[in-house]
Amino acid sequence: MFWIWCGFVVFVLLLLALDLGVFHRKDHVIKTREALTWTGVWIAVALLFSIFIYFGYEHRWMGMGQQVDWIDGTHNGGWAAVVKYLTGYVIEKSLSVDNIFVMAVLFSYFAVPAMYQHRVLFWGILGAIAMRGVMIALGAQLVKYHWVIWVFGAFLIFTGLKMMFTRGEGSHDPGKNPVTRAVRKLVPVTEEYHGHLFIVRRAGRLMLTPLALALVLVETTDLVFAVDSIPAIFAITADPFLVFTSNVFAILGLRSLYFALSGMMDRFRYLKVSLAVVLIVVGVKMVTAKYLKAYLGEHFNLYLLAGVFAILGVGVVASLRKPRSTGGSPMTDRFHKQSAPATNNSTSFIR
Repeated sequence: MFWIWCGFVVFVLLLLALDLGVFHRKDHVIKTREALTWTGVWIAVALLFSIFIYFGYEHRWMGMGQQVDWIDGTHNGGWAAVVKYLTGYVIEKSLSVDNIFVMAVLFSYFAVPAMYQHRVLFWGILGAIAMRGVMIALGAQLVKYHWVIWVFGAFLIFTGLKMMFTRGEGSHDPGKNPVTRAVRKLVPVTEEYHGHLFIVRRAGRLMLTPLALALVLVETTDLVFAVDSIPAIFAITADPFLVFTSNVFAILGLRSLYFALSGMMDRFRYLKVSLAVVLIVVGVKMVTAKYLKAYLGEHFNLYLLAGVFAILGVGVVASLRKPRSTGGSPMTDRFHKQSAPATNNSTSFIR
């Protein structure tokens, strides 16, 4: 599996290099049409990778599928691996939507110019992939102990109930975030933006820009959301490769999905409830997997995938059928009115 892991990491780095170095080399505002196109591209890449998953696990390429999956006690064949990979991808993708709402709050609070938001998300997602790799490696070892599975399941049920009965936007105030206060206290931060730069030199000392502060908050926000999403996918499989690849492809498409949804976030008012139900269902599945397998048969993961699609579909349809509130959302109004601040030409820039 070592060379499979190396090949996948190189493949992801190549995709990221093409993204930032070729297709998004120049800073520009991402329009909805472009965002939807890239969202489709990333989804297509994730689906195409499932073909590799099938043949790799079916024919045991370089050790793929030879380890016992601790969640259901079986060796993953091609079909089982694909179902688990796609289920993990859909769950991670759906949970990342809630992350998008928080990112919008962050960008609004810091008044990040629209043309620089892609750069912040790019580096934020690169850091998120590294952090999740560490968390997945740790989680893969923990789930070998059966009691950890019960803890993860109970945590997901609790998180789902909490998400269902708490308000979303009001609970996220970047100004009161302890990370924001700590960074401002420890490191000097400029009041104005300096293009797409994260660090500048002023009066002989290095200073962070508000763009860097926004990046730090994006990273910490993703870390918080990973605490929910990582246990959720371990409810499906304990195979580290399936967990990591499904997470990575879901995260890679997060940037384009953000720009695609940023203009209509106020329309999906019931989606948060759907995400909460998904977490509860996944948590229940995690603590009752043995009984579900005995009752539903070996394809119970496929039923879970269909159930997740159904829950999300109901949330989306219910949201779209609900009449749009007049006046729009203050958060999205401010988001669309952002403009790039002037640059201080007397400052020496550091990339």
